[in-house]
Amino acid sequence: MSPREIGAVIRTLERQAPSWRRTAVAEVAAEQPDPFRILVACLLSLRTQDATTREASARLFRAADTPKAMLRLPATRIARLIFPVGFYRTKARAIRAICRDLLTRFDGRVPDDLDTLVTLKGVGRKTANLVVTIGFAKPGICVDIHVHRISNRLGFVRTKMPDQTELALRAKLPRRYWIGYNDLLVAFGQNVCRPVSPHCSRCPVVHWCRRVGVSHAR
Repeated sequence: MSPREIGAVIRTLERQAPSWRRTAVAEVAAEQPDPFRILVACLLSLRTQDATTREASARLFRAADTPKAMLRLPATRIARLIFPVGFYRTKARAIRAICRDLLTRFDGRVPDDLDTLVTLKGVGRKTANLVVTIGFAKPGICVDIHVHRISNRLGFVRTKMPDQTELALRAKLPRRYWIGYNDLLVAFGQNVCRPVSPHCSRCPVVHWCRRVGVSHAR
């Protein structure tokens, strides 16, 4: 698939996107575009379904929505608020550690560049890219399992790991599509291009898709 074809795919998906429910992190950002809330919601979303992330984020932010306020909560309280997100106890400790780091090193503000964000304990490239793109509207490519799978299924890249997919996309995907790429493909993956038995019969981009690895479809 060429960059011109992926452009056509993205534009088509953008027209369909209003009919799909947005990702949990995108909803948090739409409600209040605060980089700190987006960072925390990203952490909660890891290995957690969106419905659970939405509810946990809302409970947590009602109790505290700044690094200083969050540090007033013991890790056990944060854990109770975010349960049942995946690894909720580990994430509660990580959130406190990040808040402490933000206050100590950055005067309570979330950094706006990828290289600095990944120096925060517990923040990997996926989370950092999402904060940069959604929180600061700066170019970045967040690659989660949906973006990795669909980019390969379309035939746009040929990679085995998400980190490889990010590098391949940075080299091949036109920069104007970077910011919205994750949110668009995640919503597409949740609603149509499912991991197993995707809905190819109602896919708006099926005539461009190479269907790599698809053995059964609906």
